[in-house]
Amino acid sequence: MAGMIKKMFNGTSTSTPQEITNENSSRSLPNKTPCLSYWQRTTRAYPLLRANHDTPVPPRSKYVVIGSGISGGLTAFELLEAGVKGDDLIILEAREAASGASSRNAGHVRPDAFRGFSAYAKVHGEEQALKIIANERLVLQRVDEFVKKHRVQCDFNPTTTFDVCMTPEFTAYEAESFEAYKQAGGDVSHITFYEGKAAETKTKVQGAIAAYEWPAGSSHPAKLAQFLLQAAVSKGAKLFTFCPATEVTRNESEPGLWDIHTPRGVVTTEKIIHCTNAHAALLLPHLERFITPNRAQAHSLIPTPAFSAENILNHTFSLRYSLHHFYSLIQRQGDGTMVLGVSRLNPCLSEETRASIYSTDDTTHNEEIVQDALHNFQNIFPDYDLAHAMHGEGLDHAWTGITAMTTDSVPLVGAIESLPGQYICAGFNGHGMARIFTCAPGVAKIVLGKGWCDTGLPECFQSSEDRLARLSVDGVASVW
Repeated sequence: MAGMIKKMFNGTSTSTPQEITNENSSRSLPNKTPCLSYWQRTTRAYPLLRANHDTPVPPRSKYVVIGSGISGGLTAFELLEAGVKGDDLIILEAREAASGASSRNAGHVRPDAFRGFSAYAKVHGEEQALKIIANERLVLQRVDEFVKKHRVQCDFNPTTTFDVCMTPEFTAYEAESFEAYKQAGGDVSHITFYEGKAAETKTKVQGAIAAYEWPAGSSHPAKLAQFLLQAAVSKGAKLFTFCPATEVTRNESEPGLWDIHTPRGVVTTEKIIHCTNAHAALLLPHLERFITPNRAQAHSLIPTPAFSAENILNHTFSLRYSLHHFYSLIQRQGDGTMVLGVSRLNPCLSEETRASIYSTDDTTHNEEIVQDALHNFQNIFPDYDLAHAMHGEGLDHAWTGITAMTTDSVPLVGAIESLPGQYICAGFNGHGMARIFTCAPGVAKIVLGKGWCDTGLPECFQSSEDRLARLSVDGVASVW
């Protein structure tokens, strides 16, 4: 199997530009006319939004980061902080700055406290599963420290979150996961459990059977991504927007170098860092079987009096009917806007709608999902009283974003073994804000010659031929 994977790399090109239009595949470019998220609608004055949008790329750059989301921005930031010269680094973005999943999520900075442990353990073993959970907890700490150190104006709100169990079946699942994690030595000291009436009272969720609470946060993700890009540019790096990388080929005259083809010229480079998440297989076609694009949807709601002023929700939520049927919720502390995310595989939705999630089409939203979200939100929080909402209250906006699901539910990070000089930080499984702030610094260390042990990341995150070979045999782990 490893030999089969190696064979995929033997050509001179790592991508084929004629395959960039299949919206159901990770071998596609982002759509040229995406819808705007709530976050993007509130940051239209960002000065780098269209940076160098018609400027030719330089003929050479020592480092090229592909993708300008939080992963790409933080990777560039870390490289520059480690001593890379700004003149030696460029960032390529297919659309406007930070236009992908980073600016389209539901606003959470929410580590998994225990729920995914059993699923991770089945695929990666208990030791790795414990490391995965511990790493997510560390990410929350890293985000908090970074925002405070650099005074990032991204509305970061350190708080707590609730996993709210809405059915007996999921209540049992959570209890089993909690016990398995605890028995394996997992730290549960920061988790508080409520059940019955106490769960309803604490969460204000009608019908809550049980709930688990632990530290988490929320933020304005577009502002965070934009800060990282601004910081990189201020150190001399150049950002090229509306400049997709369409193909990567080996440089014919200088062995060991790569040519990145774009609509505005070819840039030759020593090191490429792929931070393209759901679109990674466009330039890395061997990953097509292992990264699946999933379209997620979120909604901004203007609160009614029951959720305004002193009634604002101070916690974040995952409201769960089953592992794949859930709603996420935050309420912004500044303006009170509520952001309601919808699960990928809600069995109440039509087959056509459920099938449509396997797509890179973020140009619009799905109206059936809108109606389902509003209906269930009203059932969960009847005090919201949507039927008597004043003009301006209720649904404000709906949007979609494309996440990247890997077949073993963890990211691909590190050197691409058969493509010396190329690296990857992608495949966050819709859970990037609980992973990127350790993964991006980790890949930056690898790019600069350090070993995997220096990253502090779980070993199962490491990109390798052996890992892909195992995935070809073992199939899929389902955590989210």
